[in-house]
Amino acid sequence: MKKTVYGIVVAVLGAVLGAGAMFLFGLGKPATPAPAPQAAAPAPAAKSGEGEKKAADGGAGKGAAPAGGAGGGSGTPVELGKPEKLNWPKSVTAVGSLRSDESVIVRAEQSGRITALNFKEGQPVKAGLVLVQLDDSLARAELEQAKANQKLAKAKFDRAVELQQKNFISGQARDEAENALRVADATVSLAEAKLTKLVIKSPFSGTVGLRSASVGDYVKDGQDIVNLEKTDPIKVDFKVPELFQSKISVGQALSVSLDALPGKPYSGRVYAVNPQLDTAGRAVVLRAQMDNHGGALKPGMFARVRLTLADTGDTVVVPEQSVAMQGEEQIMFKVVDGRAMRTKVEVGQRRDGKVEIVEGISGSDTIVVAGWQRLRDGAAVRPASGGSPAAGGADMAKAGQAPKPGAATPAPSAAPATEKKS
Repeated sequence: MKKTVYGIVVAVLGAVLGAGAMFLFGLGKPATPAPAPQAAAPAPAAKSGEGEKKAADGGAGKGAAPAGGAGGGSGTPVELGKPEKLNWPKSVTAVGSLRSDESVIVRAEQSGRITALNFKEGQPVKAGLVLVQLDDSLARAELEQAKANQKLAKAKFDRAVELQQKNFISGQARDEAENALRVADATVSLAEAKLTKLVIKSPFSGTVGLRSASVGDYVKDGQDIVNLEKTDPIKVDFKVPELFQSKISVGQALSVSLDALPGKPYSGRVYAVNPQLDTAGRAVVLRAQMDNHGGALKPGMFARVRLTLADTGDTVVVPEQSVAMQGEEQIMFKVVDGRAMRTKVEVGQRRDGKVEIVEGISGSDTIVVAGWQRLRDGAAVRPASGGSPAAGGADMAKAGQAPKPGAATPAPSAAPATEKKS
């Protein structure tokens, strides 16, 4: 009985507590949106309040001031400059190789043993100097034998002439004696020629290379002994596309730079054009000549060649970074009355970080050198004061950050006006 009473009491208390909790929750729920009507209250007050309207008008005026300033004098900071006028002749670039003016491989024409080498490797030699002497003992003996036979044939011929005049011998015998003399003369000439082939002389003045034979070596006919190079003047062979064939001629000037000798430009002239094009690359093969008095240029060096095709006089040149590519067009921004005007340009040759402007920009124009990425056609610009600060200011102007300080100014004044109104 007691347990039943206790159960009823507990149930009643739970019901009472639950009802109280629901009542409290119901009271707290409408209390939450109460601030919303208070926040929305300034809106109608702003409509009827003249003070707030003036504050809004004042704020708008303050926000408009920077915009007007940007349109007039402040603008987007960019780097400005003037095009240069340089003497840039029309040219084409190519790569090539240096080669000796004259080059031979000294070889033996007759087999024999080397008895003397009259040169030092890598040293200059004069034309006609005996470079290699082969053993000539056998050849000299043959020459002496041929000379003895020649002498005998000459005596027989003289005797036959004398006897034929006295009609002691027939004319046929005289002719045979004459023929024997001619054979003896030819034998002497042959022996002398063989003896000459055993002496190898320098065909021109130059510098000998590294020999591949030594004194005492037996060399066969046609075997390499040493190379001989004439490097002053020196030649350069290079190829240009067949597109320029009609613009190429003998005598054109060129400049050569070498990776092995940076900062030392060399000049020369084309003296020969191969009449047959290189079918592998469809290119014209040219050969030019340059002075090499100091001997700094060596055959086989890699060369960068710039061939001058025509002299065009002064050319308008701008930094390459000032030219932008938009679609298939190349554009620049030139400044007219403080505003950047998008201008389509036609470019020519490029070199050393600069580009030739064929059409679109004149030498008297003011151009945007850097910072054009932030511009649109007709945008107001001003010269940048420096590097990163100017760039930062330009980014702020682009993002619309400049008007915010002006627009934020009326905010504190608007709040007090609302408070007073309330």
